[in-house]
Amino acid sequence: MSSNYKYTAKTVKGLEQLLADELKSLGAENIELGRRAVHFEGSRAILYKANLCLRTAISILKPVFTFRFNNQQQFYDKLYQVKWERYLKLEQSFSIRSTVFSEIFTHTKFPALRMKDAIADWFVSQYQKRPSVSLDSPDINFDLHISNNTATVSLDSSGASLNKRGYRIDGWKAPLNEVLAAGLIQLSGWDKKSEFHDPMCGSGTLAIEAAMYAANIPPNY
Repeated sequence: MSSNYKYTAKTVKGLEQLLADELKSLGAENIELGRRAVHFEGSRAILYKANLCLRTAISILKPVFTFRFNNQQQFYDKLYQVKWERYLKLEQSFSIRSTVFSEIFTHTKFPALRMKDAIADWFVSQYQKRPSVSLDSPDINFDLHISNNTATVSLDSSGASLNKRGYRIDGWKAPLNEVLAAGLIQLSGWDKKSEFHDPMCGSGTLAIEAAMYAANIPPNY
């Protein structure tokens, strides 16, 4: 059995190539650019390294199944047919993050609600009980990606978003996303040796990310 698995690293628009370059430096294989994402293959060790070391990734996903649907009812029906105990225990809590690019759904959050219903209904049909939903600290994070009439469900291996580095609790008004800050620094061509100036410093995100980048400190160390 091959020791490599397929993964997807999510990022913000415009940083896909930077993320691909980071993945290549970690030893990932079969790297393909996507929309706000980079698909790659690697061992579980690569998965752990990706969560620790990638500066331009928001989360690392492990796709578990993909299906096509023609309408909202069929979307629910196909999700209801999944044996959810493969991915989630009755006593565990879960959450669903969704990204939707489809004319079938006019509200981007509605598919996640229908997926939640399908999971709950499946467990009730099997055990007369259902797992609870937790928005703050779920045991299992699901990621739902819909493109036109194709849906992909993945397990989120990162837990909290990877832009939450842990070096600050609160930021100034509208703080810059850490992943975006890391990407901007790399795009600037800064050599990690010359002085780094941030004339619009608020929460210090750019300066902190630059310092970690220059010192080769993994962003989620």
